[in-house]
Amino acid sequence: MPDRLKITDERTGLQYEAPIKDETIRAIDLRQIKTGEKDFGLLSYDPAFLNTASCRSAITYIDGDAGILRYRGFAIDELAERCSFLEVAWLLLNGELPTEQELTVWQSQVKRHTMLHETTKKFLEGFRYDAHPMGMLISTVAALSTVYPEARNIFDAKNRHLQIARLVAKMPTICAYCYRHHFGLPYIYPDNELSFTGNFMNMMWKMFEPKYVANPILERALDVLFILHADHEQNCSTNIMRGVGSAQTDPYLCVAAAASALAGALHGGANEEVLRMLEEIGTKDRIPSYIEAVKSGKYKLMGFGHRVYKNYDPRARIIKRTADQVFTVTGENHKIEIARELERIALEDDYFVQRKLYPNVDFYSGIIYEAMGFRPDLFTVLFAIPRVVGWLAQWEEMLLDPEQKIARPRQVYTGYGLRDIVPMHRRGKDADSPGQRDPQVAV
Repeated sequence: MPDRLKITDERTGLQYEAPIKDETIRAIDLRQIKTGEKDFGLLSYDPAFLNTASCRSAITYIDGDAGILRYRGFAIDELAERCSFLEVAWLLLNGELPTEQELTVWQSQVKRHTMLHETTKKFLEGFRYDAHPMGMLISTVAALSTVYPEARNIFDAKNRHLQIARLVAKMPTICAYCYRHHFGLPYIYPDNELSFTGNFMNMMWKMFEPKYVANPILERALDVLFILHADHEQNCSTNIMRGVGSAQTDPYLCVAAAASALAGALHGGANEEVLRMLEEIGTKDRIPSYIEAVKSGKYKLMGFGHRVYKNYDPRARIIKRTADQVFTVTGENHKIEIARELERIALEDDYFVQRKLYPNVDFYSGIIYEAMGFRPDLFTVLFAIPRVVGWLAQWEEMLLDPEQKIARPRQVYTGYGLRDIVPMHRRGKDADSPGQRDPQVAV
């Protein structure tokens, strides 16, 4: 006998039951609770989906209270320490870590699709030199929908997997070309003898040298950062990916929509905001006064706290270690000194401890990216390169889930009831000019 929730409607005295499965009840079960035959039934009202599960997923597990993040059951710290980004990409997309042969084939497939069509390069050249890279990325990915029209055949598994490989492969190329477009530099073709991240760094920074060779510490650091950002359950952009995908839209347009959500300052732009905050603080001796300003509501402490984690973000611990390795190559700057001191003070202050405001993944990632030579306006694009893997894994899972339909949330209507149209010569003159004759709040 399954667990059940028994509900008593005090309006009517009637009782209802809703089955409990996986610690959830189905919102549709609330529709049975009515006051009469013409009553639509109850809805759940949940702004920002704070307590609503929209899908069942086997991809990413998060326990925010315990500070746990796992991909397909594997702890994020083990994956970051022992795997490459393309291994983790395969894991997210296929459910298991690849065998040696599977990884070799997957790497070859990705390398085969790193090139951009020459017409797509011309499309990029149409942007102003100072265009924001995220807008360029979003537009270019959407444009790829016209380059590969067969991508609309989303229920052909072979075709779907081809488009997935293309998107994973082309995201670094697009990002690198956006960067070089800004400076008027010639585009660098992919070098398929290099690793995924090494090739990306080659396309970003190669100048006159015959062969670009990335510093192995920085190359590995970027690989780790990509692993940490590959997926994060049903966040804003993933929700958009699934929502747009539920209309059976092709993956390029879905990714463009998801990237548009990622472009927001509250999502992918948070690490850039951390850098601005550290610049504003300026020196370590100004940290106490800044902390007090945060407490009084004058400023926000960027890079602290998370919608999901009520403990130390597990990704932040890994990034902090990665930062130490990066700075052995690049040398430390004043921002990392301010960041460490800010973290130390905040973690000892009852104000932040009681509110469970711990450093999140954005707190150190921007500092690392800047130290490696990436411009701040590229940070969100760097986020999108690995996150496309998570988006595509979630998109395919949604397509193959028989319970999923086109996304169509309900609303609670709070506007006018039925109104009469007031003649033009009377509008704005009469006190009752809206012509409302049936005031109501309706669902």
